[in-house]
This record gives sequence, C-alpha cells and structure tokens, in this order.
Amino acid sequence: MKSKLLTLVFLLVTLSDSFSQCAMCRATLENNVSNGNPGIAAGINFGIMYLFFAPYVAVAAVAFFWFKTSRSNARNNLGKRPVLR
Repeated sequence: MKSKLLTLVFLLVTLSDSFSQCAMCRATLENNVSNGNPGIAAGINFGIMYLFFAPYVAVAAVAFFWFKTSRSNARNNLGKRPVLR
C-alpha cells in the first residue's frame, strides 16, 4: 500500500502540461488552422489517438480471450473425475 501511495505522489508531483507534437507538426497544424483548414489538424489528432489506444485494445483482446479459454478449460475439467489407482 505504501509503494502505491508513493508512486501516486510521485506522479502528481511530476505532472506537468506537455504538448506531444514535434515542431514541424505543430507549425503545420497552426498554419492550416489559421488559414481556415482544420481538417488536417483533426486527422493528425485522430492518428495520435489511434496510436494511443491501439496497444490497450490489443492487450484487452488478449486478456479477454485468455479469460474465456481458461474459464472454458475449468468448466471442462470440472465434470471429469480424477483417476484413482
């Protein structure tokens, strides 16, 4: 419990606002938005969100299928009687 609390405090102390775009991407987006074309900015933001969520979706899918398989195996083994020799 103490390590979780220390980790939480550390993360809150080091929390800061950050802009996760390279200088060229940021300049291009600011230029396009100021010229009245926000479509490119929306596309790049969608791409960033896609790259952010893809690993989480993959891990969730693996966990779901692992859980489903282990539950199915447990159900199949429940009906079998152990062999006594």
